[in-house]
Amino acid sequence: MPDSLHNRLGEETSPYLRQHAANPVAWQPWDERARAAARRLDRPILLSVGYSACHWCHVMAHESFEDAAVAEKLNQWFVNIKVDREERPDLDLIYQNAHQLLTGRPGGWPLTMFLTPDGMPFFGGTYFPKAPRYGLPGFVDLCERVADAYQTRRAEIERQNGSLQEALDRSLPRVEAVAALDAAPLAAVRAALLASFDREDGGFGAAPKFPHATDLAFLLRQDGANGKEAAYLTLSRMAAGGIYDQLGGGFYRYSVDARWEIPHFEKMLYDNGPLLALYAEAWRQSGEPAYRRVAEETAEWLMRDMQAPAGGYYAALDADAEGEEGRYYVWQRDEVRALLTAAEWRVAERHWGLDLPPNFENRAWHLRSAAAVDAADRALVASARAKLLRARAHRAPPGRDEKILVSWNALTIAGMARAARILDRPAWLDSARRALDFIRAALRRDGRLLAVHTDGRAHLDAYLDDYAFLLAALLEAMQSRFVAADLAWAVELADALLERFEDAADGGFYFTAHDHEALVHRPKPAFDNALPAGNGIAACALQRLGHLLGETRYLDAAARTLRLFQPQLAHPGSASFLDALAEALAPPAIVLLRGPAGEVADWQHRLTQQWNGLCLALPNGLDVPAVLAKPESDRVNAWLCSGVSCLPPIAEFDELRQLILRRR
Repeated sequence: MPDSLHNRLGEETSPYLRQHAANPVAWQPWDERARAAARRLDRPILLSVGYSACHWCHVMAHESFEDAAVAEKLNQWFVNIKVDREERPDLDLIYQNAHQLLTGRPGGWPLTMFLTPDGMPFFGGTYFPKAPRYGLPGFVDLCERVADAYQTRRAEIERQNGSLQEALDRSLPRVEAVAALDAAPLAAVRAALLASFDREDGGFGAAPKFPHATDLAFLLRQDGANGKEAAYLTLSRMAAGGIYDQLGGGFYRYSVDARWEIPHFEKMLYDNGPLLALYAEAWRQSGEPAYRRVAEETAEWLMRDMQAPAGGYYAALDADAEGEEGRYYVWQRDEVRALLTAAEWRVAERHWGLDLPPNFENRAWHLRSAAAVDAADRALVASARAKLLRARAHRAPPGRDEKILVSWNALTIAGMARAARILDRPAWLDSARRALDFIRAALRRDGRLLAVHTDGRAHLDAYLDDYAFLLAALLEAMQSRFVAADLAWAVELADALLERFEDAADGGFYFTAHDHEALVHRPKPAFDNALPAGNGIAACALQRLGHLLGETRYLDAAARTLRLFQPQLAHPGSASFLDALAEALAPPAIVLLRGPAGEVADWQHRLTQQWNGLCLALPNGLDVPAVLAKPESDRVNAWLCSGVSCLPPIAEFDELRQLILRRR
C-alpha cells in the first residue's frame, strides 16, 4: 500500500460516512486496513465519531474537514478514521468512556480522539473550532501539538496508556458479597429523581434538558402522588414546548433551555418510540387528552415520515436543512398570518406565541403552545396546523438517515405495539408488525442478528442492545397480537444472549458477542444513557420470558445480572434495571385469555385500560405452543398465573380484575 492514503468512505453504506466521502481528508473506515496503515507508517490515529443528524458534526466538517489546507496537515500527521456511532456503538461506548477518564468530563458528538496505532486513546475532546474560540484551541494547532507529542513523548504516552487500560478494566462491574436483593433501590432512585426535579418546568436538572423517557416511565409506575405528578408535569411541559414538533408530531432530541422551548432540531427514532409508549401510558393513567393527542401525532409521524416502504423505521432526521439548523421548522410571523384565515390567525397567534418576540436566534419563531386554547377554538387550531404542515412540506426537507438499526427499531416496535394496545389503534400495531417482519427477513442470517440495513445491504454483527431490545419488543408485540412464531423467535434471542453475550463467571452481559472483533476494552453497560442500558432491558425481558415459559435458565441469568449490578441500582441512571428488580422481588402476574376471538379481545382491551401487566390473548383456533396451551371454550376463560403456578380458570371479568388488583 502506498504511504499516501485516499478517502475510502465512498465505499461505505453509512449515510454519515458518505457525507464525508468528498472531503479532502483521507478518511478511512474503521477496519484492519486502516489500523495496519497506522502501524506501518507509525502515525497516530485521528478518530472522529459522529452521526448524520448531528449539528455540531456538520459545523466541524464545514470548518475543518472540507478545508484543503487543514486536510493536508491531517493527512500528513495522522491516519484519519471516521466512525458512524450508530453503526458502531461498541466503538462509541469505548471511546466515550475513555474521554471521560482522560478529561474528567462527559463526551458527546462529534467525538475527537487521538489513538496510538493499537487503538489506545491518549488525548481527546469533542468539537474543536478551526480557529480558537469558545475557550477551545484551534483544531490545526491542537493537531500539530498532538502529532509532535506522539513523536517526542512516546514513553509518557505509553505509561498513560497503561494507566488508562487499568482504569477501563476497573470500570467493569465486579461481583461483590452483597445482601439479598431488596426494594431499597426503588425508593433511592425515586428520591434522587425528585431531588433533581424542576418543579417549575419539569424535567431533571438545568439546561440542556433531555426527555429521560426511562426515568419518567419509572416514576409513572410508582405508587404515591409525587413521582406521578413529576412525570405528568414533565410530559405536559414537553408536549407544550418546542421540543415537540407542534405541527408534524414527534420529539426533537433535547432542549437547549430549561423551558423545553428551543431544541436542537434532530429527530431521533430511539427517542420517539419510548416517548410514544410513555404518553399512551400517561393517558391511560390520567385521562389527560393532551397526552392522547401527542401519542396520536407521534405515531402518525413515525408511520408517515420514518417508516420505509419495506417496513423498517429509518434512524433520524437531520437538525439542518439547506445548511442551517432549524430552517425547516421555524417561521416568520407574517408568513404564518398569510397562510391563515383571520379567525385562524386570531387563535393561532396567541396559541403558538407569535404575539411574543421571536424566540429563535432573535429572528424567527419556533412554535410552542404558549397559551391554552378554548374548546370552541380547537377546530381553528387544527385547521391552522394542517395548513402550516402542508406549507412546510414544500420547503427543502432535512436529510433523513435511512439506516435501519435493529436496536432503535425494537424500541419503536415496542412503543407502537404498547400504544396501539392502550389506544386501540390496529394500524399502529400493523406498522410495528411490518417492522418486525422486515427485521426477521432482512436482518436475520443463520440464526444470528445483523445490526444495520442500508441500501439493500445488511451487515455488522448485532450488539447486546439489538438482542435485548428486540426480545423486549417481541414480548410487547405478543401481548397485542399473539403469533406463535414470535415466541419461537424470542426463545432464539434469549438463548443467543446466554450463549453469546453472558459472562458465565460473574453474570451480566457484554455489549459485544464473544466472537466479536477484539478491541481495547469490552464494556458491560451499567447505566442508561441516550438509550436504556442493555443489561437492564435484558434482565427484565429474560425474567418475563422465564416466568411465561417456566424456564429457569432465563430466570437465573436475570438474577445473576441483578446481583452483579446491585451496587449501582440505587444510583440515578439505573431505571432500566428497576422493573427487573421489582419483578424479582414479586414475580409478575401473567394472564392467559382463551375463548371466542371477539370476547377475548374485549377482555384484553378492558384489562389493558386498568392494568399494566403481562396478558396474552389466545383466541380459539389459534396455534398455541404446548407450554401456553389452555383448553378452548365457548366463553372466555382466564388463567391468572405467577411463574408456573396458575389459579383455576376464571370466567367472570370482575372476578379477574379484583384478583389482579389484590395482587398489586
